[in-house]
Amino acid sequence: MPTPISPSAISTEIVAGQKPLGPARTPASLGLRLPAEWEPHAATWLSWPHNVETWPGRFAAIPPLFCAMVSALHLRERVHICVNDAAAGRAVVSRLARSGVDIDRLGVYAVPTNDAWARDHGPIFVTRRSRDRTELALIDWRFNSWGGKYPPWDLDDAVAGHIASRLAIPRFVPGLVLEGGSIDVNGCGTLLTTEACLLNPNRNPALSRQDIEAALRAFLGLDTIVWLGEGIVGDDTDGHVDDIARFVNPTTVVCAIEDDPLDPNYQPLQDNLARLRAATDQDGRRLTIIPLPMPEPVLSPDADTPRLPASYANFYIANGLVLVPTYDQPKDRRALDILRGVFPDVYRPGPGPGRDSLCDHATAGGRRRAAGEWS
Repeated sequence: MPTPISPSAISTEIVAGQKPLGPARTPASLGLRLPAEWEPHAATWLSWPHNVETWPGRFAAIPPLFCAMVSALHLRERVHICVNDAAAGRAVVSRLARSGVDIDRLGVYAVPTNDAWARDHGPIFVTRRSRDRTELALIDWRFNSWGGKYPPWDLDDAVAGHIASRLAIPRFVPGLVLEGGSIDVNGCGTLLTTEACLLNPNRNPALSRQDIEAALRAFLGLDTIVWLGEGIVGDDTDGHVDDIARFVNPTTVVCAIEDDPLDPNYQPLQDNLARLRAATDQDGRRLTIIPLPMPEPVLSPDADTPRLPASYANFYIANGLVLVPTYDQPKDRRALDILRGVFPDVYRPGPGPGRDSLCDHATAGGRRRAAGEWS
């Protein structure tokens, strides 16, 4: 288990919207950084699904997918699960035990949520090495349900603070709206994100690109920020990068591409590919880009969002294990073969009833990742 940083060693709050960030001691100034997702984890955090409105008509299929995900993860690392109350926790533990999960490898916490997207509403953990140990703190970004789309979100916005209290670790509060799925890092100082999401006025309307870059550098220990453009069709997060481009090692990115020139995703993804090919990392090196195909369109029964934001890039990297969303399509095999070329162990928990029922980082919903607690 990582060692908490002494709370007296840091200033734990930055005023919302403060420009410039001011003299407060930030994570970067203390030598903290956001590790890459493939670095060793102590645990993965999940929020157990309970909101039936998230999967209308399909919710019954979601808890079994979470069970499959936990079953795979707990063999490699601990799994911490947020539940709404003690009764819900007992029910979850019982269900997982019946699925063959070793409950001694679980942590279950009464941390109520509005929804299940743990990477987006949960904390981002940052670390630093100190002699022979790794010290741990967390960043508590504001969460506003992807620009105010799905009220209420008050419980989700409070999750990171609850986790900091439960773990007794320091908490940095930048005062900025940011979801974990909107960023991806190589652990060495370079971050990927999109203009469509981070510069969207429904997140931080008072902040400029320069303000947001300064905050990312200060709170995540970064040097270089690579801006991509648009996300994919149907993505109600306004273009999370974890659907389109992901670091798989410090110098290599898998990038979603669309084969069909007539598909509406084709040109935006070509633009992102061109930006990545022109980009350099924190040391001025060109990135190695591995194209990753998009699945065939996955349609939704919901008339308001007829096409779901299905992507093979929405995988989650655990200790020696990768969870990859699949769609019961011929392209699944092609995508998995590409990912096997860069990862030693690829596990496929799907398919399920549509893209929002398939496992990635955090949820059976494929859109958002779980927060990792790093060792």
